[in-house]
Amino acid sequence: MDGFFSEEYLVQGSGYRDVMNKTVLPWLTGKEHASVIPGFENRPLYCVSYEAENPVATVLIVHGFTENAYKYAELIWSLLHLGFSVIAYDQRGHGRSWRAEKIPSPSVTHVDHFSEYVSDMKIICDTCAPGSSKPFFVFAHSMGGAVTALFLEQYRNIFSAAVLSSPMIAPYIGGLPVPIASAVGNVAELLGQRKNNPFFMKRYSGPEDFATSCASDPERFSWYDEIKAARTEFQNSVPSWQWTTEALHVTKKILAPGEPEKISCPVLLFSAETDFSVLPEPQERFIQRVSDGKRIMVKGARHEIFRSPDSVLVPWWHSVISFYREHLPEQ
Repeated sequence: MDGFFSEEYLVQGSGYRDVMNKTVLPWLTGKEHASVIPGFENRPLYCVSYEAENPVATVLIVHGFTENAYKYAELIWSLLHLGFSVIAYDQRGHGRSWRAEKIPSPSVTHVDHFSEYVSDMKIICDTCAPGSSKPFFVFAHSMGGAVTALFLEQYRNIFSAAVLSSPMIAPYIGGLPVPIASAVGNVAELLGQRKNNPFFMKRYSGPEDFATSCASDPERFSWYDEIKAARTEFQNSVPSWQWTTEALHVTKKILAPGEPEKISCPVLLFSAETDFSVLPEPQERFIQRVSDGKRIMVKGARHEIFRSPDSVLVPWWHSVISFYREHLPEQ
């Protein structure tokens, strides 16, 4: 195998930026099928799909807060080479998908109700899954993990297995009690600021700081940071007051009595050892109530496990791929 790639087709060693830009991205572009799908209330969702050679399954990627499908290029490259077709989309308010009117800045990420994310995901599945190679798996990160948890509780028998990476079962709010934080959000709404960002959060203003980022690998961080700086549509950085209010209430919805118990497919949940975006304890409470659920702590990882150094990333990704392979039909 080319020395640039690990056994799992992840980019390894130095020169990450050049390998991604000169090898991975051009190859993906040649295999990409892009479309715009009418989501909930006909809001346009940007969707990309890739067909693997001799595919054994299809993986839907559901990205996290302020992200987009493009950010997952390395994982998509790996999945395709390992025989998994891929579907990925930009969630509403993110990337190349629809954004609400009167948003004050491209930095601000807004949603009226988290249920809209779930409805969008159902439409993506209904539109793309019928023509995809079975079985159908899902990989979801952070906010995408919250959306997917809600989805799995509501819709059974769509996915054969699910991986949740640092899922936002509960956001980290620095120890501030949820009722107080929620009350502040309600005041912001009364003042007509529901689509504005909280005053204490800084909008995107250029290259970000690796030291305070959710990534733990500087090369993977720098590669995407350059792309983000060059593309306005990828510059989501802060939540609106309404998004924040919705995020504060998502935990109660996910962990409502009887809800995690409704999930019918196997779920593998990964928690990052160092995570200042989401809380670990609610992740444990959630997975303990999933009938076929398992949680693994990833040592040496920050919130974005998929942007870890090779020593962390490769064994973690191997666990993800092994889990999917365990749930392939017997030949």
